[in-house]
Amino acid sequence: MAVSSESCSWFVLLAAGVSLFKCLFINSYHSTDFEVHRNWLAVTHSLPVSTWYHENTSEWTLDYPPLFAWFEFGLSKVAQHFDQNMLLVENLNYASPSTVLFQRLSVIFTDCVFIYAVRECCRCVQEQKGPRDILDRPSFVLAVLLLWNFGLFIVDHIHFQYNGFLFGFLLLSVAKHLQARHLQGALLFAVLLNLKHIFLYVAPAYGVFLLRSYCFTQDNNDGSIRWRSFSPVRLLVLGSIVTSVFALSFGPFVVMGQLPQVLTRLFPFKRGLCHAYWAPNVWALYNVLDKVLVLLGVRLKLLQEAELPQASMTGGLVQEFQHSVLPSISPSVTLVCTLLSILPAVASIWWRPTGGRGFLRCLLLCALGSFMFGWHVHEKAILLAIVPLSILAVENREDAGTFLLLSTTGHYSLFPLLFTPAELPIKVCVMLMFTVFCFSALRKLHSGPLLHPLEVVYLLGLLGVAVACEGVVPLSPWKHRLPFLPLLVTSVYCSLGVCCSFLRLYASLLRCRDKPKQL
Repeated sequence: MAVSSESCSWFVLLAAGVSLFKCLFINSYHSTDFEVHRNWLAVTHSLPVSTWYHENTSEWTLDYPPLFAWFEFGLSKVAQHFDQNMLLVENLNYASPSTVLFQRLSVIFTDCVFIYAVRECCRCVQEQKGPRDILDRPSFVLAVLLLWNFGLFIVDHIHFQYNGFLFGFLLLSVAKHLQARHLQGALLFAVLLNLKHIFLYVAPAYGVFLLRSYCFTQDNNDGSIRWRSFSPVRLLVLGSIVTSVFALSFGPFVVMGQLPQVLTRLFPFKRGLCHAYWAPNVWALYNVLDKVLVLLGVRLKLLQEAELPQASMTGGLVQEFQHSVLPSISPSVTLVCTLLSILPAVASIWWRPTGGRGFLRCLLLCALGSFMFGWHVHEKAILLAIVPLSILAVENREDAGTFLLLSTTGHYSLFPLLFTPAELPIKVCVMLMFTVFCFSALRKLHSGPLLHPLEVVYLLGLLGVAVACEGVVPLSPWKHRLPFLPLLVTSVYCSLGVCCSFLRLYASLLRCRDKPKQL
């Protein structure tokens, strides 16, 4: 159902409010990602295109797809009016007040794409019947869940990245598919893949859904496929759109003979199984199990510590390592595990298409499956599931419960990104406000509790983890002896919640009784 024109005023107020709120944090702490993007501004502005993916003066080399490099190039044309020195490649770790101001404002300004995408998603929400106050409408709740998302706020506007801009393309693409405008959705997703390749996580959902729901023009009443309904013309049109975007993006580098170099930057498989800061996934649990088995084996004199390979999993470096007791995991193993984890979801939208929301559910399972089993997964990738899940959360009671579990757990897992004392009260207060709104608004929207008692107990356990990791350990002698302990505890505890959310989503997919729909 479309959002009525009277809702325009409250949406504008929400969007303006969140933008002004972000401006308050221009001078807050920023991570090494700030220098990463400053360096990319300098590289794309000061050097010819032929050297972009070869330049290595900084350790933070360009490793995003070509369209994002051109995005940085465009930003650099504005940046030169703030401070020319930020565009010098040799000015490593340069962060003048003008540079900080420009880069912070660039994130806030490009969030306009995200704001527009949220507006489009709100138009797709199925409003509940009967007169309701604006604050109780699903479209209003969705707007708040997305515009004021805690994870996007701390990752982009304190830690520093451009995820809002990128998620704007994702949500716009999802909205187009919900509106059955499949070619527009495919175009937007192709652009997104050429801005940041992490969105390959959800590419299987797009590929199968578009082939099934756009390239097949008819279905039997039972949803089975008749190959005579396959439209080669539609497939050709769809393929032309996607290949055109990739040709525009990678074409110049193919002509220059630099495609292998670009791909090497995009897919650095020589990095280890886990990122320096463990993502809360299956491999975090696997790593800890390996450590526990080593301790037990040595204690019971079943293993000789001197003969064990030294596993380096928590030292804070991006590197390869081997497990001490359990079999070491290779990229091919993670690929197989990921494919197996998403196969039922992808098969579901092929054999039992249920429209745009079935596609969205498959997208979420692909995102979570890749997050849980992927190679060298970054902790921030959890937002790829949390953000789009907001759409289902305002419409479906079971999805609302999954959202509460995943968003609370996933957002808390991002806490170690902000480790300076000044940011402690900020991240605690902002997350509390966002979480309280999520629980109260969704509970009211769906009229009752949304979580099982055991899940409530688990989420309350996060308070104990927070006190231990943010208060007790930093003030204890363990701070220097075991500096990785807070990261380990946070990742392992949050892994349990992410795994449970993944299982909940699959359970809802299996229980789905929607009749097959023709789009």
